[in-house]
Amino acid sequence: MFVSTRLILATAALACAPLCSAQLAETPISDDLQAFPGDAPARPLDLSALADDLPPLERLGDGRRTMKSFVPNLGRNLVGFFSPANARPLLFGAALAGAGSTFDQQARSYFVESPRARGFGQAGATLGGATVMGPATLGLFLAGRASHDSRFRALTYDGMQATLVAGTYTSILKHAVSRTRPDASSDLSFPSGHTSQAFAWAAVVDHHYGRKAGLAAFATAGLIGVSRLERNKHYLSDVLAGATIGWVAGKTVTRRNGESPREGRRLELAPMTDPSGSGVGLGVHLSF
Repeated sequence: MFVSTRLILATAALACAPLCSAQLAETPISDDLQAFPGDAPARPLDLSALADDLPPLERLGDGRRTMKSFVPNLGRNLVGFFSPANARPLLFGAALAGAGSTFDQQARSYFVESPRARGFGQAGATLGGATVMGPATLGLFLAGRASHDSRFRALTYDGMQATLVAGTYTSILKHAVSRTRPDASSDLSFPSGHTSQAFAWAAVVDHHYGRKAGLAAFATAGLIGVSRLERNKHYLSDVLAGATIGWVAGKTVTRRNGESPREGRRLELAPMTDPSGSGVGLGVHLSF
């Protein structure tokens, strides 16, 4: 009898519980119960003073593109020039330059023996020359370091690195091949340095500012390459090889500099237990 009474009371309590909960939920809580006596009204936290000490958001997006990492990044890009991702473009460019060599004399005759646009050739030679390209690249790089525009900062950083990568391999090939220029002025004809620098910048502009700006940049680079033919400083194959080196250098730099910086090698040890909680062990995590 006692047990039955307890079961009846328990069942009744369970049945009434939802009704009691609903009644409590509908009952408004007195303002006196919402705060402890003497509590002051809550005030929003003012973080304006801390905001002045924070770096601009644009500079937080530099990633690998920092002055501290400039030399290590340059080394990575010099090595990355021969990465598997560049195998096809380099092979295609080599084949294109090889095929173009069969038309070297025809192109020379077209541009030199029957001059088409002497003023255009001079303009392209000046624009792509070291006396203009070098100071312009350095000036843009310094302006980018002082800028708060993250895209412009990345453009000028990558442009400087692409210029150095393209210039390095162009110079190596020039001295290794020692091809005589069409005008016999030197033995540094292959490949075209003006063209490689122009196409390196064009690839960087295309990456950071999109297709429209990229098309204009590549068109300008192409005109610089043609100007070298008109000035009788290079053969067609020199220009095609220079364009390949510049394009690959620009693509390599923008791709590798855009990768997230690694935190470096780190060894972490932490206590661990199994899901049941009956055992204790040591967890090891190595990142590199």
